[in-house]
Amino acid sequence: MKKLLLWVPLLVFAGLVALAVHGLYRPNDPTIRSALVGKPLPDVTLKPMLPGKPGLALNDDPGGKPRLVNVFASWCVPCIAEAPQLMRLKAAGVAIDAIAIRDTAPAITRFLAAHGDPYRRIGDDPRSAVQLALGSSGVPETFVVDAKGLITMQHIGPINEGDVPVILAALEEAR
Repeated sequence: MKKLLLWVPLLVFAGLVALAVHGLYRPNDPTIRSALVGKPLPDVTLKPMLPGKPGLALNDDPGGKPRLVNVFASWCVPCIAEAPQLMRLKAAGVAIDAIAIRDTAPAITRFLAAHGDPYRRIGDDPRSAVQLALGSSGVPETFVVDAKGLITMQHIGPINEGDVPVILAALEEAR
């Protein structure tokens, strides 16, 4: 019996090593998904970010069609990377609204002049309150919203070339 008890610490140690190795090869997904997917947009109104471009009332869509709501910032490097894809989506007839996070009008003006302006409306979210209300955890992030104002899809991170067909399909499905 005493000989068997000598092996218990070694077996416990081997079990802990096996658990650690399993965790290294199968890490948790750190992505934070919005709890609002499948639910209506929050009833929020944002003042205009730029003169001459309307602000954003999330529940008031003048087009009444599926659209994208893009959370971005001029200081966001991945937002620069996704800018050509947003222009491509705009060229395909997609309505894109934007929420500018913790930014200034001059910086947004420079960003849009340098990378294109795919947005029909840009709302100013100076304290990220609306971003958090949407369940967005960073920039860029894009939400597909159906004609009734329900969030049908959340795209976390920059939209790349391979994501465009997926987003177009999600918009078509949201009709």
